[in-house]
Amino acid sequence: MSNTLLSEDYVVRMQRELRAAKGKKPDAVQWAMVIDVAKCAGCHACTIGCVAENKLPPGVVYRPVMEEEIGRYPNVRRRFLPRPCMHCMNPPCVKVCPVKATFKNKQGVTVIDYKRCIGCRACLVACPYAARTADFGEFYTDKTPEAADRILGRKEARAGYELTPAKEYGKDWPARGKKSPVGNARKCHFCLHRIAVGQLPVCVTTCIGRATYFGNRNDPNSLIAELLASPRIYTLKPELGTKPSVYYLS
Repeated sequence: MSNTLLSEDYVVRMQRELRAAKGKKPDAVQWAMVIDVAKCAGCHACTIGCVAENKLPPGVVYRPVMEEEIGRYPNVRRRFLPRPCMHCMNPPCVKVCPVKATFKNKQGVTVIDYKRCIGCRACLVACPYAARTADFGEFYTDKTPEAADRILGRKEARAGYELTPAKEYGKDWPARGKKSPVGNARKCHFCLHRIAVGQLPVCVTTCIGRATYFGNRNDPNSLIAELLASPRIYTLKPELGTKPSVYYLS
């Protein structure tokens, strides 16, 4: 058998390395993500998986996939760029928050304290990657049909899905209504609630092209550390000095 065949799937390896990292002190772990744009097929499975995992309402997107058409007819093709929060090591969003509701945790993840956020949206303006969106309290079921005894629609769908909050940041949030996170800024948090139970971020596990990688960059033997040593590695807008923790492979 050829020795070029994988002996372990990348996702299985990252899962194993993530569980190993959980046994270390929090400040010994620095989470990072690498996205191989050459492998991204633009299927948006990561976007949909993220919406489902975090029960995101209309207008709130943590994992957009940007699309660009390049070339000249007849040699034209499309290029895709998943663009989550960069979890910058020098984050502009943290500096402008007037109530210190957004900050870096010990593992390098930029987080938001929904109970402290006042919804001023200064962080949305400060982010050079447009990684944050505001939650205006909307529902996908707002305009769905509803007719007593004839059509089961809005009420049932809302009760079964939209009113049930996700366990963002590992907390039990009240049923979705007018309180946090409604009115707050929202963004990708590397699925911290999944990491806490030994699971990879959902955008990693839903990627059909194995284009998204995640792990502890402080572990020199990890897959993420191997990828960060690639000559193909780059970050978005390096001239700004934000030092993203999300990297790309060209």
